[in-house]
Amino acid sequence: MSFIIVSGLSGSGKSTVLRALEDAGYFATDNLPPELWGAMGDLAEAREIGRVVVSTDARTRDFLASLETSFERLKKRHDGVRVLFLEATAEVLLRRYNLSRRNHPLGDPSLLLDFQREHELLAPLRSIADTVIDTTALSAAQLNERVLGLLGVSQGFDLRLTTFGFKHTPPRDVDLMLDVRTLPNPYYDPELRPRTGLEEAVSKYVFTGEDSEAFYTHLRNYVRESSERARAAGRQSYSVAIGCTGGQHRSVAVAERLKHDLTDLGARVIDHRDIPLEEP
Repeated sequence: MSFIIVSGLSGSGKSTVLRALEDAGYFATDNLPPELWGAMGDLAEAREIGRVVVSTDARTRDFLASLETSFERLKKRHDGVRVLFLEATAEVLLRRYNLSRRNHPLGDPSLLLDFQREHELLAPLRSIADTVIDTTALSAAQLNERVLGLLGVSQGFDLRLTTFGFKHTPPRDVDLMLDVRTLPNPYYDPELRPRTGLEEAVSKYVFTGEDSEAFYTHLRNYVRESSERARAAGRQSYSVAIGCTGGQHRSVAVAERLKHDLTDLGARVIDHRDIPLEEP
């Protein structure tokens, strides 16, 4: 079992790392006292959860006296225990706090005094860390990449495709919406009208001609670039909705072709929302 303990100074990026590992498939628990590390490991093992990440920091200061014994007990009972400690310069931490407007957990009148006391308080956690990361010059995306690479966790990406008909109202919960109503419409062919873009005959009709192929190529490249930029920014997923008039022919054919052409981005169709349901 992989059991990761994330600690560090407030504002150094612990929440960012916790979210990144949770998105990567870890069971995440924030603000867990050391005395509960062993119980969390046992529970995860009993539930066959193979990857766990917990954060422990100054918020658990009343429980840090048991740090050494709790850590030794955890290592004896479970393999794969690692400790990551994050820190940054006081100037950068101060700037991050000024941006977030949050209160420091130690609550001293001076933030600089808070940072100094916190550094002393967490020194035992830093001393047992396998890796100490200085996040002073790292963006959130760079920090995520560093941690995931360090742990050998694949940065999987999920490109989610859905189709819809504009006459049934567009979806609201997507990152990118595309309009393919300029492609040839099988609705006007009596033989193709009752069929869907899942069928080869309909797909061939939609992509007939050089203009249609050129339009699709531009659209595919745009989806690829948008998705790759989202992934480079640290996103784990990106959702694209493709719409035609009724959501039965053109949008479906385009989404299915995108799924085939963008497999390297994890493209998958999650819903052809407006394909008519078959009669029972």
